[in-house]
Amino acid sequence: MIRSFRDKDTEAIWQRRYVKKLSPELSRLTYNKLVLINAAESINDLRVPPGNRLEKLSSRSGQYSIRVNDQWRICFMWSAGGASNVELVDYH
Repeated sequence: MIRSFRDKDTEAIWQRRYVKKLSPELSRLTYNKLVLINAAESINDLRVPPGNRLEKLSSRSGQYSIRVNDQWRICFMWSAGGASNVELVDYH
């Protein structure tokens, strides 16, 4: 379950609102990944599908990421209650 968002744009995508600086395609892909995060009961649930490429981030202590595409990632903290500080990040 998603407990909190780190930025307003990611929260807007979750609420199906338009985000001016992002393409409609990127917003759609991000929303689909957020649905997966929200449905996950454990961090291991996000290992499927393999295209998520779930990673524990060494550069961001305590955070994980899944891929949206080659350029964008969703980063978040994970605890027993679900995901928090969820944000869409341009990795390149």
